[in-house]
Amino acid sequence: MQNQPRTSEKKSLTPHNRHSGHHFLSNFFNMFEMPSTIEFQNMEPKIEVSENKKNIMVTAELPGVNEQDIDLEISTNGYLTISGEKKHENTEVSKGGYFSEISYGHVSRTIPLPWDLDYSKASAEFNNGVLSVSIPKSNIEQENKRKISINKTAKKTKKTAKKNT
Repeated sequence: MQNQPRTSEKKSLTPHNRHSGHHFLSNFFNMFEMPSTIEFQNMEPKIEVSENKKNIMVTAELPGVNEQDIDLEISTNGYLTISGEKKHENTEVSKGGYFSEISYGHVSRTIPLPWDLDYSKASAEFNNGVLSVSIPKSNIEQENKRKISINKTAKKTKKTAKKNT
């Protein structure tokens, strides 16, 4: 019986084993300097959407993306899509060897714009990795907001109702 081959035992996925597997994968990505899952999630540009009386402004961070690699689209049903291609090449030649590293990735983000906008007058600028898009509101949208006054008598009614209960 001593010469019989051992059968490997299957380990159950206890919380300890799951953590070990996650640790292994993290180290695996680090061995080859590959982006981890968290870094893949960060391939979506960070954005800020703001508005004033006349315009909607969208600002997006696109570090490492060249202006010619940006694609910007506005659909008539109110979605702005910002996408681009990050490219990085590093080559080192020395007397004893040659090293080359290339990395790239696609970034994309679609933003719903719940306003009535004049898409034909949209404009965009790109400066130091920051994309700024300005889209004018339509005349109808600019007139849609109305100020609501607060009636002070409503507060007195609540106090009277509390006393009666």
